[in-house]
Amino acid sequence: MRGAGASRRGAVPAAAALLVAALLAGCGAAPPSPSRERTSPEKTSPPAVTGPPAPSAAATASRPLVWKRCGAPEGGTAPGAAWRCATLDVPLDHTRPDGRTIGIALIRRTATERSGRLGSLLFDFGGPGGSGVATLPRAAGSYEELNTRYDLVGFDPRGVAASAGVRCRGDAEQERAYREVDITPDTAAEEAAFLADGADLGAGCARLSGAVLPHVGTANAARDMDAIRRALGDRSLSYLGVSYGTELGGTYAHLFPGNVGRIVLDAVVDPTADTVGHARNQATGFQRALENYLKDRGEDPERGTRRIADLLERIDKDPLPTASGRELNESLAVIGIVAPLYSQSGWPTLAAALDEAGNEGRGDRLLALADAYNGRDKDGHYDTGSHSQRAISCADAKARPTAAEARALLPGFRRLSPVFGPFLAWDTAGWCAGWPVEGERDTPEVSAPGAAPILVIGTTGDPATPYEGARRMADELGEGVGVMVTNEGEGHGAYGRSGCVTSLVDAYFLEGEVPADGVVCS
Repeated sequence: MRGAGASRRGAVPAAAALLVAALLAGCGAAPPSPSRERTSPEKTSPPAVTGPPAPSAAATASRPLVWKRCGAPEGGTAPGAAWRCATLDVPLDHTRPDGRTIGIALIRRTATERSGRLGSLLFDFGGPGGSGVATLPRAAGSYEELNTRYDLVGFDPRGVAASAGVRCRGDAEQERAYREVDITPDTAAEEAAFLADGADLGAGCARLSGAVLPHVGTANAARDMDAIRRALGDRSLSYLGVSYGTELGGTYAHLFPGNVGRIVLDAVVDPTADTVGHARNQATGFQRALENYLKDRGEDPERGTRRIADLLERIDKDPLPTASGRELNESLAVIGIVAPLYSQSGWPTLAAALDEAGNEGRGDRLLALADAYNGRDKDGHYDTGSHSQRAISCADAKARPTAAEARALLPGFRRLSPVFGPFLAWDTAGWCAGWPVEGERDTPEVSAPGAAPILVIGTTGDPATPYEGARRMADELGEGVGVMVTNEGEGHGAYGRSGCVTSLVDAYFLEGEVPADGVVCS
């Protein structure tokens, strides 16, 4: 989910799990990007590759990457001695390969069993706007089996964190927006302020990051991925994409079908959905997850939904106090409810937060959830993930729905979800309002005729990227390419949560075993 720092495309499963665990400790949902520590560089030639070659894959590689010890994330600690960081120069504009370049930040942990090494495994954890350099070390415990034979490699996509990261406004402006802008406007004045805030953010992005803003779309990030593949010395790309990372992976497969090695797409963005379609999908997905949560608590889903919608209406009229002195308004309360729905493990946290708000009249827990999701630390500093997210989304999508069009969507969206529908309907107009760069397309092209089989994993209770989108991705990739895997369960993403899915994915990456199309994990 997006809007006011959330995302319609979904957040990172690894980061979402870390979020729920760290909320009451006051940590952010996404770690800030690491600084670059000046240490003795380790120069390496691209490693030899023994893994599966892609048809007609180019064997050429960029100049050797310079790997060195990674610096510490802002306010955190370095990822450890096993990790090395490097920067790959790529064209800012891929249509002008000899023009200006930008650096793509990389992080790597080499395979633990060098004799059986298969190559590199590249990750994108979603967003868009998530830092792979910061996230991969925190999530690496889930990938130890894959690390035996693969180098684990994360990157900051262009426009994100250390890769020419987009910046649009400062902490004070961000705080003001969360405090003052109603994401479900009820009056003409609130509507004008909502749309003006979107335009103001876009103007700030143009002022602070104007040179990169036209070039941060998904297709260019996919071209960067092929440059990363060449620089790492891999004849084909092995890749695990999650959430928005599935859209990026599908785009890569379309542009470079002959370079597809072993690719897994988990928590899949529907490639056939446009701006309104994505919002409609998320209204459906989050309402489904909310109803599953309510059933799990023994509460009638319809009555429970009405109870929560009524609570939001009361908060809209009378924000709740918190110990920090900041108020919980309706906009922040919606985000606070969204955050723990990403994982079933977050449901107890959601229950406690709703109880505190509804029965005690306090917003501390929901505000903590919203702050973590929005990337705000205890000192009031916001990360720039939401800036990158909006820049990438608006560089991709041509659609610029008007306020009138959003208003017309409201009745249908309210029927889909009284809790999340109004927010998502208005978000279609507010997200790219007054954006200074035109979008590239209506929907991503992911057809990949001739590509090697790609595993497409959909979870039936996924709130952010509903299950139906995985089937559409598998179909769009093409016959013999998209291999559908259904995970019957809850949460955003299946690898590392479902033992069945994890075993299938490990066998595919490590042994090249392609499961039967349509296999179900329950």
